[in-house]
Amino acid sequence: MTKARDLSNLLGTNTNGIIDNAKITLDASEIPSINIAASQVTSGTFADARIASSNVSQHATSFDDNKIVNDISTLAIRQASNENKGAYNTNSMFVDVFQDSSGIASHTTSARNDSEFVSSLVSSVGAFAVDSDTSLLYHFDDLTESKHGDSNIVTGPHFELSTTQKKFGAKSGRNFNIDSSFAYHDPNSRFQVGTGALTVECWIYPLGGSDVYAGVVGRWWGGGSNNVFDMRYQSGDAGGNFAVHDGTNIRNSGVAPSTNAWSHLAWTRNSSGSNALWHNGVQKVTWSNQNNMSLGNNALIFGATDSATGYHYNGYIDEVRLSSVERYTSTFTPNQSLITSATGNFISNVITAPSSTSKMGAIITYQDQAGTNSLNTDIVLQLSADNGSNFATATMTAMPDFASGIKMAKVNDLSVTAGTQLKYKISFANQSGSKEARIRGVSLQY
Repeated sequence: MTKARDLSNLLGTNTNGIIDNAKITLDASEIPSINIAASQVTSGTFADARIASSNVSQHATSFDDNKIVNDISTLAIRQASNENKGAYNTNSMFVDVFQDSSGIASHTTSARNDSEFVSSLVSSVGAFAVDSDTSLLYHFDDLTESKHGDSNIVTGPHFELSTTQKKFGAKSGRNFNIDSSFAYHDPNSRFQVGTGALTVECWIYPLGGSDVYAGVVGRWWGGGSNNVFDMRYQSGDAGGNFAVHDGTNIRNSGVAPSTNAWSHLAWTRNSSGSNALWHNGVQKVTWSNQNNMSLGNNALIFGATDSATGYHYNGYIDEVRLSSVERYTSTFTPNQSLITSATGNFISNVITAPSSTSKMGAIITYQDQAGTNSLNTDIVLQLSADNGSNFATATMTAMPDFASGIKMAKVNDLSVTAGTQLKYKISFANQSGSKEARIRGVSLQY
């Protein structure tokens, strides 16, 4: 009988009676699958190389933070607007609501307005600009013709076109016999503003001795009191001050323009019926009135209050301009006017990012002052992270309105050439009197 062979000397046995198999080599197919319940793994860690990244990512839910970023950007614009803040930046955001020009590096046929927006309206120093838009209803240069399609100026028997005094151009209009002097314009179909926005303005050079209701430009009682308006140099009811009769009351500015000197007079009204009188670019009195100021069948009159009874102004009149927009909302320089440029752009200052940036985003707030401006066509946003050497053009999408009449648009995660010197550029196109975009705020994300 063969005696069983003792293998312990070959394999070895540990103190627990388990065979030591260090000398046995197994390939992958010889190793059985081992399933361990999660509850049995109570301590320890797995080496990084032992778990494939796909084993983790397949169970992870991606997180989009754009909604949070956009909400924070919107709040930043609102806070800056409410507090009238200048441009500023944080570690990951730049905000500008154009309280001043500190955040803008350059303009090309665009300008920041004191009413805190940027548009392609630019100032023209000198005589009133001949706007290309339909808001210009009448503009008389030297009172010889309208710059908007009509030339039916009819001078009265004692009304002359004088070269003695003129604010701009070659001559101005002057009454030299206040008993029967005036000029009028017929037809009058241009100035049909109804109850909407308006601006009536001109330059005057009073000589003194005018009648008590000395009309400079307007149209009086013939069409009924709801249609009347009259901008006056001297009125008995207003104590010799510059005033407006708007169909309801005489609105007294409390200012008597100096004789033998040029003064700029303006009456403005917005679409909500807020009116103001201005003297040399300074607001003097405000009131509320939304009377119908259309002219009916009566002509515009220059140098008198009423074509029938007179009340004549003694002095010179130059650069009469009537508009269906509220041209002035804050203190201004009278011999500057705004011209709508069809195109333009503006570029921000450099914003230094804390680290290299290859993706940027932005929210803009804007106003359709006239017409409807198309995003990415009439308003174009470009972003750069390399100091403007390369601008990437954004495709903006509309957001809910920021406020009444103020729209919002956004772009998130726009790929740009990497860098730390960030800029934005906003360009305008197809601008005119019938289409005008005003950029109210920018929040740049990086």
